[in-house]
Amino acid sequence: MTNTTPTAALSAAGVSIWLDDLSRTRLNSGSLAKLIEEKNVVGVTTNPSIFEAAITKSADYKPELKKFSAAGVGAEDAVFELTTADVADGCDLFAPIAEATKGVDGRVSIEVDPRKAWDTEGTIAEAKRLYAKVDKKNVYIKIPATVEGLEAITATVGAGISVNVTLIFSLERYRAVVNAFLSGLELAKTNGHNLADIHSVASFFVSRVDSEIDSRLDAIGTEEAAALKGQAGLANARLAYQAFEEIFSSERWALLADAGALPQRPLWASTGVKNTAYPDTLYVTELVAANVVNTMPEKTLDATFEHGVVTGDTITGTYEDSNALLNKLEGLGISYNEVVALLETEGLDKFVASWKELLNHVQDALDAAGAEG
Repeated sequence: MTNTTPTAALSAAGVSIWLDDLSRTRLNSGSLAKLIEEKNVVGVTTNPSIFEAAITKSADYKPELKKFSAAGVGAEDAVFELTTADVADGCDLFAPIAEATKGVDGRVSIEVDPRKAWDTEGTIAEAKRLYAKVDKKNVYIKIPATVEGLEAITATVGAGISVNVTLIFSLERYRAVVNAFLSGLELAKTNGHNLADIHSVASFFVSRVDSEIDSRLDAIGTEEAAALKGQAGLANARLAYQAFEEIFSSERWALLADAGALPQRPLWASTGVKNTAYPDTLYVTELVAANVVNTMPEKTLDATFEHGVVTGDTITGTYEDSNALLNKLEGLGISYNEVVALLETEGLDKFVASWKELLNHVQDALDAAGAEG
């Protein structure tokens, strides 16, 4: 692992680089191992869309699907078996990194069935089921940051399970997520768990904020509106980091830290640039600070490795300007609360649609395998 590449510089600046993708093909071909070796990748995130793409576009799963068909296994159970197997294998690949970082990195995430995002008890049960099935210390169970998910986060962390909280768009919800995590640690302590073994990240989405707000700025059509494009996603994320600094320097946190707890790190998600007019490393090089994770699609990782310019911390010291930017948007009639609520709904709808598509495809594959005999 070279010390002179942009990804190495990013790591040195305190950013953990995770890949936003996983598939059996990546694992079997050695391409993921190569990214670990050459591009400073120290973790992986998955979501329903990623699994839908992996399983539907690869023949690597066909032998297992044939076996499932012969045994009369249904689509839901087949998907559960396939995805947890990939995540367990990923955890094995990252185990040396997990050991070297005492569990901070070397993590692989797997998400609860997105159809349970509005079902607190269903999410808790699914989180425990996934955790038991993968059976690896370095797995993260992903729970969406819905209102119903907050209680599930507390209960899951309270059971000693490490959690990746996903689909966070608003600063208010981010604070609620951190509060749920702290409550979970307090519960875990009461339950007798070793707090040093419980880890968490809070996945704060970036580029989708710009996509939605930019479209509204275009609709306004003024020079003033045009001048604000491409800035809201960064401002929002930077203010989340300000909240992170504030909460994890509180007295409440100090008591947990004294008991061995580790902070829930902010994770920058949705970091692929969707507007080609913007630099392709925008949501990487402009969100650098200590104790954060940036999970990137491979295209963004490659761009960062090839020509990313890492200049050190690009977050702290930006809070006044970030607040001013959001205030300007409100002044133009763009409602922050309306935008983030819409993005949460759209994000969940997309994951549910991908999950249903995956189930349908797997059922078709099971049927086809059965017909082949």
